Amino acid sequence: MIAVNLKTAEQKDTPHKVDVKQMYNKPDAQAMHITLQPGEALKPHKTPVDVFFYVLEGNPTIHVADEAISYPKDTAIESPRNIVHYLSNETTEVARILVIKTPNPQGQTKVL
Repeated sequence: MIAVNLKTAEQKDTPHKVDVKQMYNKPDAQAMHITLQPGEALKPHKTPVDVFFYVLEGNPTIHVADEAISYPKDTAIESPRNIVHYLSNETTEVARILVIKTPNPQGQTKVL
């Protein structure tokens, strides 16, 4: 059995410059934990694979294509491959989101 604890998970250096920790990284899927402080956001980008977001805490805004909706804790949101998407935290509370990519992207994410 392999276990990864958030406190000891690998911090990823990304173009988004927010707290991103790698929780799982295998050929079939990748899971990243993102913490957004109030006012923080990812840069709009496209991924070459399907992505879904699971809101762990807070009420982040999920931007997919031309939609932007704030979702509460315990909500899963889908973003199909090659669609512009990003996350933002427009609240005064911390937001935590689990991001799952399947399969694990072999191509580069395109930051716009």
